[in-house]
Amino acid sequence: MLAAFTAGLLLITVSELGDKTFFIAVILSMRHSRRLVFTGVTAALAAMTVLSVLLGQAASLLPQIYITWAEILLFLGFGIKLLYEASQMPPKTECAEAEEAAAVVEQAELNLPRTPLKNSANPVLSLNSPQMAIVFQSFLMTFLAEWGDRTQFATITLAASNNAAGVTLGAILGHTICAAIAVLGGRMIACRISERIMTAIGGALFLIFGALALESVL
Repeated sequence: MLAAFTAGLLLITVSELGDKTFFIAVILSMRHSRRLVFTGVTAALAAMTVLSVLLGQAASLLPQIYITWAEILLFLGFGIKLLYEASQMPPKTECAEAEEAAAVVEQAELNLPRTPLKNSANPVLSLNSPQMAIVFQSFLMTFLAEWGDRTQFATITLAASNNAAGVTLGAILGHTICAAIAVLGGRMIACRISERIMTAIGGALFLIFGALALESVL
């Protein structure tokens, strides 16, 4: 369980920093209550993690040799892809993920209440309240942005061949850490982090997990 927890924590934390969902949380927290945005974002990421782990557990019903080779190919494929992308990036790049996230938020904000909530003194949430609209919108945008992301596939793969509880706890903690960083000033931090370096680190981490899985079948 400890190995699964550590793998989930490392993989998610490194992969999510500077990702589109990270910047969605950054931008929303600059416009609305950080508490509400954090609640919606972490709920979405936790729900996606649980869903991914369940899919991974369903996949574990297949013969173990198929699962292992799928894990190897997925991790090595993602690792090579990320390292290639990092090699094509100039030393300093603009926050492309931030721009994409901003476009997503701008579109979604059209459906949000116009009432300013950043310093709202009313902590009560009702189903029809503007505060609940912020939580729901944060949840929905994050969930949809995370669907089909490489971290979702990584979580599914880890859960198929590792302790489900460990992967779930590690991945949720990793998502929570990234969401906390995002709402507490992530824009300044993320734009100072080299996207090229973070992409390369993520690629190297995927290759390491792929190599460990390969070693288990040799």
